[in-house]
Formats: sequence, C-alpha cells, structure tokens
Amino acid sequence: MTTVQQERRSTTAVRGVREAVRQAPRRQLRTALLISLGSLLAYAVVRHFIGTSMVDMIVYRAEGAAVASGHDLYALRVTRWNLPATYPPFAAMLFVPTTWFPVPFLRIAITLANLALLGLTALLSFRLVGWPRKELRPAGVVLVAGLGVWLEPVFTTLRYGQINLILICLVLWDLTTPDSRKWKGIGIGIAAGMKLTPGFFAVYLLLTGRIRAALVAGGTFLATFALGALVLPDATWGFWTKYLYDSSRVGKTEIVDNQSLRGVLARFLHLANPGGTATVAAALVALAGLAIAVATYRSARWVPRAEAWGICCAAVTALLISPISWTHHWVWCVPLLVLLAAEAADERARPPAVRRRRWRTVFWLTVLGFCSFSMWLVPHKGITNLQMNLFKQLPAGMYPWIGLCFLAVAAVRLRSRRRAAGLPLVPRQRGRELTGAGR
Repeated sequence: MTTVQQERRSTTAVRGVREAVRQAPRRQLRTALLISLGSLLAYAVVRHFIGTSMVDMIVYRAEGAAVASGHDLYALRVTRWNLPATYPPFAAMLFVPTTWFPVPFLRIAITLANLALLGLTALLSFRLVGWPRKELRPAGVVLVAGLGVWLEPVFTTLRYGQINLILICLVLWDLTTPDSRKWKGIGIGIAAGMKLTPGFFAVYLLLTGRIRAALVAGGTFLATFALGALVLPDATWGFWTKYLYDSSRVGKTEIVDNQSLRGVLARFLHLANPGGTATVAAALVALAGLAIAVATYRSARWVPRAEAWGICCAAVTALLISPISWTHHWVWCVPLLVLLAAEAADERARPPAVRRRRWRTVFWLTVLGFCSFSMWLVPHKGITNLQMNLFKQLPAGMYPWIGLCFLAVAAVRLRSRRRAAGLPLVPRQRGRELTGAGR
C-alpha cells in the first residue's frame, strides 16, 4: 500500500467519523451527553472518597525509568506492595515517556486517556457487531464512555491505571480490519509484544483460515522481541529464560482478584496450587472454546454476527485458560455486552406473536454480573481465600462462571442455527455445506 493510499484512507476514516457525528440525531446525542456527564460526575465523587492509587501506573513508570537509566528492569520493586515488573522488555520501552511527567499529572492524563479508549472500544465493538445503525453510534459511544465506568473491570482498570483498554483497542482494530488488508494482524502482534495473552487471537486467526494475518501477527510479535533484545539484551534474556515462569512475581493464584478457571479451582479445592486438575480443565476449555469460536466463524452464512460471536468466544476462552486473569483483564465485557445488546434488540424487533425475552434476560443478567463487584464483597483477606464455602464460591468467581455460560450459550445458538438451516452440527467443507443448504 502506497503512502498516498494510506493518507486517502486515513482522510476517509476521519471524514466518516465526522459525517457520523453530523448525522447523529441531535436529541439522542444530547440525552446521551447529559446521562454520561452525570455518570462521570458520580464516578469522580466515588473515586475521590475511595481513593485511587493507580498503583500499576506507578509500576509502569518505574519500568520506563529503569530502561531510561539502564538499571536492572526485573530487579525493581515499587510501592508499598513491592511490586515487580512482569511485562516483556518491549512494553517497558514503551513506558519510557511516562517518566517525562510527574505522577499527579499522569493520574489525570491516563484517566482521561482511558476514558477516550473506552469510547474507542465501544466504537470498535459496534463495528464488529454491526449494531446499532451508524447514525446512532456517536450517542452509543458517549453512553458507553459515561456508563461503562461502572463495569467492575473498567472501574478497576481506571483505578489501577492499567493498559487493558489499549490492548483491547489494538486487537479489536485489527480484527475489524478487512481480511484483504496485507497488514491485518499487526495490532495483535504489537499487543502480544506488550502482554503475551493477546497472542491467543493469532491462534484464532490461524484456525479460521486467515493464515496471512496470523503470520503477520506472529512476525510483528517477533519484531517486538528483536527490538527488546537489541535495546535490552540482558532483560530480554532474563525475562524469557527465568522471570516469565516465576508465577510468584505476578501474584497468588487463589485470591479473588484472579478470575481465571485456575483461580476458581484453587478456591474450590482449597489448594494454593491446583496443579494437574487445573491444567486438564484449562486444556478442555481451550479446546471447547476454540472449537465453538471456529465453528461459529465457519457458519457465517447461516449464523448472524458470526465473526463477533467467534471473537468474543476466543476472548472469553483466553481469559478462562490464562493462569491468572485479574478482574481488570475482563474489559472484554464491553464488546460482549454490545453483542448481547444487539441480539436483544433484534429479539425486541420481532412481531409480538413470536417475540421472546431470552436475549434481554441474558443481557441484563450479564450486566448485573459485571457491575456487581461481587468478588470484592466476599470476605477474602488472608487465608480465607482457601476457606470459602460453596455459598461464597459463586460470587468469588463471578467472571469465570459468566464466561463458561457465554460459551454454552454460543454453542446452543450455533446448534439451533445450523439445525434450522438443515446442516450438520459440525461444519465441514464449504462445498458440502452449500449442497446441504441447497437441499
């Protein structure tokens, strides 16, 4: 792609956003602005009274300072919790600019940047799902940016000064890019270079037949590794040979902050290290989740929003099987809720004689789950993480339960759609499926 073509496409994208805002219904946009401003004002009051340490931001700044000063990146310990660096050297290099500003300024700047990224996440989610209509999307972006702060993963991301919203925007931007683009995959590669888990989406691209995009993602990731090795050879060697495998640097598996399948099993089995049981469970969920995601994508001719369902299934699977998925990692709740809202809107638009409330029920229960802060309401200090009774297990592991239910709902939806089309439950070759559909 030439520079002129890139400039033309960039200009076209800017004009498209400007035109969408201009065509947005004024009444809905004004209402959305008022609701969002009221929500953000309430959020600012709550944030003031509960205090916001933005502890992860301080760690990022210390990593950037270590890179700039030539100190040992993985030997640093900051804050009263003695937190270490846990990301690859490439991420630490990107944090260097944070050292140019004082912490009080960074608290404000990063909060505002994260709110902007929340709006961008909403916009990319709307594009992925294909809902709502384009003229309504500016109001939707404003609403999500204002009301989304009460989703616990977003709330915690803002409170800690995390980079989750940057990563999700990189991945969503990449996945909403047409498959014909030669550079599709570069966003996933950069995100994986910053924090390894987004690399799971390269596997999703590979299994869905988009081999070039998967290779671009892998090549970009290798480029971030090479850049880190070139600038920080000692840190790169230490990270990939030692620190990556030291789980004690990241945190304890059993605490309620960890909303992965392994964390749920640790609390359920009352074991700090659930060992082989968690490994087998994660492997089974990985296979099932990827199978559902890939089968949904391959059934796009008969399954509405197949790509959106496939991507959300892949995201949920990655969060479930990761050894540690902190609550703020679940910012993927934003596109997931947009997807469920689209299904609920379609359901509501049906004639009254065939209208049901299934998707609306699923949507509001999911909203309730992500806004409940339930894991923080369960007594969980100290050894009590390993002493929870069955009554406390559900709220303590709310997100994994939601994730497993989402995969189950996706599987049931796929099954019913393929049966309605007269197709086998497992997608086969495209030619055979088309013949079956013709019959």
